[in-house]
Amino acid sequence: MAPRLLLAAVALLLASPLLPPAGAIDILESVPDLERAMYLNVENYPCVRLLNLSGEIGCSNPGREKVVAPITKFKNTDDQLTHLSAILLPLEDMQNFFLRVSSNPDFAQNVAGVLVDSSGYKSKSLGFSPVEKFPQAEFAPYTNLNYQWNPAGSGIMWNHYNFPVFLLSGESTLVVQELANKNIRSTDAYPVNVAEFDLVMQTTTFGTHDSESCLRETSCLPLGGYSVWSSLPPINVSSTKPTKPILMAVASQDSASFFRDQSLGADSPISGLIALLTAVDALSHVDGLDKLKKQLVFVVFTGEAWGYLGSRKFLLELDVGADAVKGLNSTMIEQVLEIGSVGKGLGQGSTTFFAHADGASSVTKEMLNAFQAASDSLGSDNVKVKTANASNPGIPPSSLMAFLRKNASTSGVVLEDFDSSFTNQFYHSHLDNSSNVNSSSIAAAAALVARALYILASGDLTLDLMALNSIKVNVSLVEELVQCLLTCEPGLSCGIVRSFISPNNNCPSHYVGVFLDQPSDTQYPGYADDTSRFVWNFLADRTSTPKGNAISCTGRCSNLGEICIGAEIEGKGRCMISTTRYVPAYSTRLTFKDNSWHVMPANASDPMGSVDPIWTESFWNAIGLQVYTVQSATYDHLILVAGVGITVASYIAIVVSRGCLSKALKHD
Repeated sequence: MAPRLLLAAVALLLASPLLPPAGAIDILESVPDLERAMYLNVENYPCVRLLNLSGEIGCSNPGREKVVAPITKFKNTDDQLTHLSAILLPLEDMQNFFLRVSSNPDFAQNVAGVLVDSSGYKSKSLGFSPVEKFPQAEFAPYTNLNYQWNPAGSGIMWNHYNFPVFLLSGESTLVVQELANKNIRSTDAYPVNVAEFDLVMQTTTFGTHDSESCLRETSCLPLGGYSVWSSLPPINVSSTKPTKPILMAVASQDSASFFRDQSLGADSPISGLIALLTAVDALSHVDGLDKLKKQLVFVVFTGEAWGYLGSRKFLLELDVGADAVKGLNSTMIEQVLEIGSVGKGLGQGSTTFFAHADGASSVTKEMLNAFQAASDSLGSDNVKVKTANASNPGIPPSSLMAFLRKNASTSGVVLEDFDSSFTNQFYHSHLDNSSNVNSSSIAAAAALVARALYILASGDLTLDLMALNSIKVNVSLVEELVQCLLTCEPGLSCGIVRSFISPNNNCPSHYVGVFLDQPSDTQYPGYADDTSRFVWNFLADRTSTPKGNAISCTGRCSNLGEICIGAEIEGKGRCMISTTRYVPAYSTRLTFKDNSWHVMPANASDPMGSVDPIWTESFWNAIGLQVYTVQSATYDHLILVAGVGITVASYIAIVVSRGCLSKALKHD
């Protein structure tokens, strides 16, 4: 009992500014208890270090050590810093602050780290987008690269910062605000509340400051993951019948943000993904799709926010005839319909979307006419589609750009909720969350797409109006997918996701992540993220045949053309006929050999290879943020003396007690 009391006594002296009121000391029974009393770990979302061929972006501690500095409230962008400070920064000042850091080295040298206040964003009319005004302009199939698709874009995400930056959670914001206010109210230098940042990146430690060097020294991994494609009805890859022309509907599943794990991308691009999944669900209930003139193929790309990794790799796999795309032929792709941002089309009593097309070929006009016919067929639902402004330089940033750069004669249309510039004021920011989209708008887009696809797939056949009018979307499915893919409650623990997979995380994040696998067996990858696995299972289920009894399974199926759907859920796996495949998504200029990644020279056959940034993400050992109170050196010396005194007194007390006990025993 004595050591425990001694520990509590020392703890009281050491940690009194952070300890709870009297009566709580008896819980300090170990060193971890003491640490928890002294140091408060703060819930956070970090900005991390990313690299490309030309350098670095993102955030990192400047060296190999943790960074400690007093917490300072930053009131406005004109504030001066006289000493090294941990800045508590209002979100609405973030863009101006980081622009100032990049342009003023003297100011930047006193920034030890930044804690971004998440308590609110008052300037919603101004928007917040940390990427460029023309995102990924280098991949555009036209020359006007100064066009502003994203007027709210500041570009601060594409700079590198030699200090840590964390977005605070709502609860953590309140805690840190109080500590900052205590520092303001204090008239003495000590005690002072400080933040300790642990954001040491291995690329900083190794001195590897671009993708090629960090891959060589294995201090990073390439960005990437798995795209998914499926066909409706399934393609018989062993058939000798002539292949039908392919009508391809595509969407993206990844977004980006200044803060790695806060990349929801609600409007851009997840609203389009939800619309595509809902359209597939609606079409799966239509009979006679196998009799239509065109083959419906659905593709969900990942890595599009980082150099169109998914679409470019998909096209390369088609060129080389990889197993991942067996059953598809690039020469048979007749039309590409992409669903972009469709979560903000609702307004003034109707829902309006814009069809962006490249060129005016007869096939492209056929697609635009199909959209108009689909709109007319929806009647009282009042879903309108307009052709985008002819003064636009071309299509907006989209996967279709990769198709056009590969083959300029590709006929394609991108459906968006904007005309000449993004209506999404929070493009590629953590504020593009569920509150930034309207499920009714997404449902309207799904209905429009499903009917347009049916019209286009019918080709020159007489349109079956009864079948067309029977195509209706499940609005409840849209609402459920919004909750599953864009919120933490219920998040990925929602019923429809849990019916297919066991998610690794409850809160969804649509950052592409890094490519962990060896790119070998792509149909049974060792690792695919939650979103990819859910999309694979959902598409496999909705495009499968037969719908009746199926053989149970836990992994692979023995019959040709069958795949195991729902294998992650015990007792729920079933073998069904479906042409649903994973496709690896990583830079086309990377190759994996000798257990490591290597950068290949740009190839003339890959028109986008010369502008491929080859994005990678640094390794790290741990990421942490904690706050605590620091006393003056004099106080520390007093604590040392007190500790020595207590130790000596305890020793004397033990010696005296032993002597008294020995005398008493002898006397007895």
